[in-house]
Amino acid sequence: MKKRKIEIMDTTLRDGEQTSGVSFSAAEKLTIAQLLLEELNIDRIEIASARVSEGEFQGVKGIMNWANEKNYSNRIEVLTFVDGGLSIDWMKKTGAKVQNLLTKGSLNHLTHQLKKTPTQHFTEIAQAITLAQENNIETNVYLEDWSNGMRNSPEYVFEYLDFLTKQPIKRVLLPDTLGVLIPSETFEFISKIIARYPDTHFDFHAHNDYDLSIANVMEAVKAGIQGLHVTVNGMGERAGNAPLESTVAVINDFFPQIEIGVKESSLYSVSKLVETFTGYRIPANKPIVGDNVFTQTAGIHADGDNKNNLYFNDLLPERFGRKRKYALGKTSGKANIEKNLQELGLQLNSEDLKLVTQRIIELGDKKETVTKEDLPYIISDVLDSQTYQEKIIVESYILSHAKGMRPSTTLSLKIDGEIIEEHAQGDGQFDAFMNALAKIYKSKNLELPKLIDYAVRIPPGSSSDALCETIITWTNNEKEFKTRGLDSDQTVAAIIATQKMLNVVAAQ
Repeated sequence: MKKRKIEIMDTTLRDGEQTSGVSFSAAEKLTIAQLLLEELNIDRIEIASARVSEGEFQGVKGIMNWANEKNYSNRIEVLTFVDGGLSIDWMKKTGAKVQNLLTKGSLNHLTHQLKKTPTQHFTEIAQAITLAQENNIETNVYLEDWSNGMRNSPEYVFEYLDFLTKQPIKRVLLPDTLGVLIPSETFEFISKIIARYPDTHFDFHAHNDYDLSIANVMEAVKAGIQGLHVTVNGMGERAGNAPLESTVAVINDFFPQIEIGVKESSLYSVSKLVETFTGYRIPANKPIVGDNVFTQTAGIHADGDNKNNLYFNDLLPERFGRKRKYALGKTSGKANIEKNLQELGLQLNSEDLKLVTQRIIELGDKKETVTKEDLPYIISDVLDSQTYQEKIIVESYILSHAKGMRPSTTLSLKIDGEIIEEHAQGDGQFDAFMNALAKIYKSKNLELPKLIDYAVRIPPGSSSDALCETIITWTNNEKEFKTRGLDSDQTVAAIIATQKMLNVVAAQ
């Protein structure tokens, strides 16, 4: 069966830039345009609105200089207006060759915004199309607020389309401008239009105000639409547009009769670059490109993946240039940990694995996610803890640090069942802790080892909430030894290492 081709038009650089607080520089626009056309193989891109600003002008001019060298000029589009030829003059100066002419697709917009009759509007549109044709500029036409037009004034929409489909244009663009359509309406409206104008190319432009953009895209495809408008990461005004990533995945997986040319494996890298340029963070749970969408958290899922991939679906991360991850935290089971150990080339016996699992659960109560890179530190901490018996326990402590005041610590320590409390100040919180500890040991006629080195490290690539491993070197009776502490808080990690030291010395 021959597949039906659908064009994908990306409007990240035009409609996506209407995301609140987002503005691309000319250089960023050029880079994104190059990636969309060459890396992702998008059919068409809409890159700007005419006459907006000098920066927009320079951005379009730069893209068109590059596009003309690559023979891509007919794949690059600019939003224009019915403005007596001003948009066409602007386009001629930039070198752009395709206009997407913004017109009124509902009688409500026409009457209350333009305050014109249909005949007046159609006459001006015809003049704009003719002027573009005279300047070798191809025309597509947007029917702004078309979705409400089909709901409330369908006779106007069809009167307009009767006129428009006889004009020398390439495509008619049907935007759900306010994101109001439900899927059944999308199918009904587009089906009626395509049945009435079978020889005209129609695009559908979905917005996501009700989180229905992808559902509406699917219904548009079923209804026979020939083109779809999308943005990278679903960027756009208000709740954004239909996201490119989900649109591509849905069509590839659920419409075997449809062909699109987008390169799936590059979706994630382009998504991350756009995130970087905009500073607009991708939600962690966003399908396809979110940080968490290919991460299994529950241990039962990792176990199922070991047993015939029971928790896999068709959205394999490798399709999008990604890898599946197994999160480590309080819901982890041994299967999650084993998956991560395999990637690190590590292996533990069943007893040590049980201890490591318990330690990860404890840490997960303090820190949302324990990373694969944390694992060697956790293993070291757990195995190190098995070398002594805890006779001395830090029961509790209060650490305080205020501007203009010396740090202080109140410490409660249990030694052989007796609880002793002391308070001390120091040059830092850990120094204050050690001074309080020294007071307790002095009261018991005990001698503390001397601290001779203190080192802190976190796993490579970690962020500010990473697990800290504190390694302290001590000397006692002219012998050096080290103890380690692990926690997301550096001072707490040092206190854990110190408690280990106290018990090592007590056991000697």
